[in-house]
This record gives sequence, C-alpha cells and structure tokens, in this order.
Amino acid sequence: MNQATDDNPATVPTTAKQAGEVRARWAWAEPSVWTDRMLTALEQGVKGGIWFSLIDKVYAPANLFASYAKVAANGGASGVDHVTVEDFTKQLARNLEKLAAHLKDGIYRPQQVRRVNIPKPGTKETRPLGIPTVRDRVVQGALRHVLEPIFERQFAQHSYGFRPGRGCKDALRRVDKLLKQGCHYVVDVDLKSYFDTIPHDKLLDEVRKYVGDGRVLALIEAFLKAEILDGLRHWTPESGAPQGAVLSPLLSNLYLNELDHHMARSGYEMTRYADDLVIQCRTREEAERALALVQAWTAQAGLTLHPTKTKIVDAETDGFDFLGYRFVKHRRFPRRKSLAKFRDAIRAKTRRTAGRSLNMIVTDVNRTLRGWFEYFKHSNRSTFPGLDAWIRMRLRSILRKWQGRSGRGRGADHHRWPNAYFTKQGLFNLTTTHDLVSQSCRR
Repeated sequence: MNQATDDNPATVPTTAKQAGEVRARWAWAEPSVWTDRMLTALEQGVKGGIWFSLIDKVYAPANLFASYAKVAANGGASGVDHVTVEDFTKQLARNLEKLAAHLKDGIYRPQQVRRVNIPKPGTKETRPLGIPTVRDRVVQGALRHVLEPIFERQFAQHSYGFRPGRGCKDALRRVDKLLKQGCHYVVDVDLKSYFDTIPHDKLLDEVRKYVGDGRVLALIEAFLKAEILDGLRHWTPESGAPQGAVLSPLLSNLYLNELDHHMARSGYEMTRYADDLVIQCRTREEAERALALVQAWTAQAGLTLHPTKTKIVDAETDGFDFLGYRFVKHRRFPRRKSLAKFRDAIRAKTRRTAGRSLNMIVTDVNRTLRGWFEYFKHSNRSTFPGLDAWIRMRLRSILRKWQGRSGRGRGADHHRWPNAYFTKQGLFNLTTTHDLVSQSCRR
C-alpha cells in the first residue's frame, strides 16, 4: 500500500466524514448506545418515525455503567431500601450484572419512591420531591440515554429546560430580545402542580408516537406508577412524573412539546423552561387570544392553569417574573423570592456566633456572592450597592461582637472598619464587579 505524501494526501472516506459530522452534532448522546449508524438513522428518519428494538440498548452493560457513573457523580440520598451510592458501589459489578439480567428477563420492577417535602426558595411553602432508590436511578438513567436523542429531535427551538446545550440564560436572552422588539404584553402562565398532574395515559400516548418497543413502554409505565412512600402513607399514583426522578424532566418536556409547536404554528412567541413559560405579544388583544389558546390546550391535556397566577401583564407598567428575574420595561432585577433566598444564604454564613476567623467567613461568603452574581449580573445596577452595604453591615456586626459590643454594625463602625477594610480582606464586591463587566461589554 502506498503511503500518503504531501503531494498525494490520503483521502478521508465520505462515509467517515459524514459519521464524524453527525457525531459532532450529537456529541452529548451516550456513545455506548448511540452509534454513528443510529445517529444517521435518527437524522434521516426511521420508518414511520417510530423506534423499535430498544430494550437491549437499555440493559447493555456499558450503558448501565455509564448511567451509574452519572448517578455516583450526582450523589443524592438513599431511597426506601436505605442503600446509598457508596453501598451500591461496593458491589458494583454484581449490582449492574443483576440489573442487566432482570431487565433482559423482563422481571425488573421499580421499588417504592420515597417522598420528602422540601422548602420552596423564598417562601414558606414546600414542594414534593421523589427519591427513587439508587438501583432505580441507574435504570432510569440508562433508559434516558436511549430515549433522549429520539425525543430531543422533536423538541421546539423555544424550549430550554433540561435540554443538552441549553439553559436558563438562553431563555432569558430570548425574553429580553422580544421585549426590546416591542413584545411587552406578556401571558404569564402558571401550570398548577404540573409535575404531579400529568395524566399517565396521555403521556404514554405521546411516548408511543416515537417508541414502539413494548418492553420499553412497559418500563416507563412501571416507573410512572411506582408506589409512593410518604412517611407512613403509601399509594400508587394515577398521574404525575415526580420531580427527583431521572426520567421526569425528559417526560415532562415531551408532554408539553405539542403545546410548544401548537403556539409556534399559531404565530405566538412563547419561551418555556420546563413548566415555566411566558408568551410575549405586541398587543393586549393578541395576548388575550394566546391565553385563550393555552386555556383550551391545557383543558384537553388534563392540566390546570393556576387561577390567579396565570395572567396577562404589561411589562412596561406591571412587570413579570421569569426564572428568578423580575422584568420591568427593558430592565431586569432579581425577583423578590430570589433576593430573599440570597439574604438567607448570607445570614447563615454571617452569624455573630459563627466562631470562625474573618478570613474564613469572607472566603465562605465569597463563594455565594460569585455564584449569585454569575447568574444575576444582568440585573440593573441599582440592585447591587444596597446588597453590598448590607453584607458589610453583617460583617461589622460580627466584628462588634468580638469587641464585646452588642447590636449590628452602625454609626462609628463605618469609621472603625471602612469599606476599604473589607476590600483588603478580599470581600467580593457586587457593584464593582458589575461595573467592570458592563465596561467590558461596552468595549
């Protein structure tokens, strides 16, 4: 065989080049499941648009191991069997082999889902969170590896939640862009208890549009109908894809996919992140028509709109909340609940009885400040000076306590420990950083 030279370079087969290109477009797809050949079929379309013979991809050892690796990286609490990720890992080979065998033989059954109620940030309310066992999380992850590319190909451009390569900031940019284009009449849609109310039969009908493998369908249904254990109470759910389950984000996106396309076909500008969605219009009349369309669709889909939280607002006068931000005119602010959550986090790290050095406290506080600023840096500048002053007050109060004084930092404390003192201590300054970011953007 002749070696390639600079004058006569080796050629790359067209099929290899095409395979490389399709792999690049689906780089996030699990490679142990989605071969180049399968990805090409995904893009070109399979017969009838329905995929069969998928269960063997679910229980493939490499797929189960890849799913386990993600479960282990995410950590999380144990389920009803009290088996932790560490416990599962100790007998990893045996556990994965057992899962593969049970899935292959059709005898795998999900265990109960432990339900806990966690606080809603910035409120006194709670929301239910389902915690499957580690073994069930591994199987759900393997199932998601198989299903996600199939569903992802169907999803609309303006859907951003829990999708590869997309996130909150993309959704916020779209909302901001539409506001600047004059779409300031906003249909603020609130789907009441969405994750707990998705009808199982209708959801499975949506899955059947793309999946024809009966064993995979049965596995999805088994997860949806897995018994819930809440304290001493237990029941079999008739609806819902509980938050906390690995499959829930994917299935919840699929169920709202038809609404996404329905609104787009009707000419409306909708932006959705999971169950948070807004529709932006140029006139109130247009917004009223959009709301009527959503009301009709949700009614036939078996979902409920919150009677008071679902409303039409004028962003120029009323403002609206979306993904942690408050939009008013063309400006953004952290919404009230976001600020409350932020202040609670800082309070927890700046208690006067903390018993740590100032350096340790500042280092700890900075971690929260940097993360919070990274998300809320697009807020109006007026957001930050008051927060900086409040944080310094919390630190001055600690210093007063160390000197045997009571109460919070005030008055003469500003001279004892001026703002420059905290700058020397390395305290992250929200206002200064915002100004630097703004100058960089203008350049």
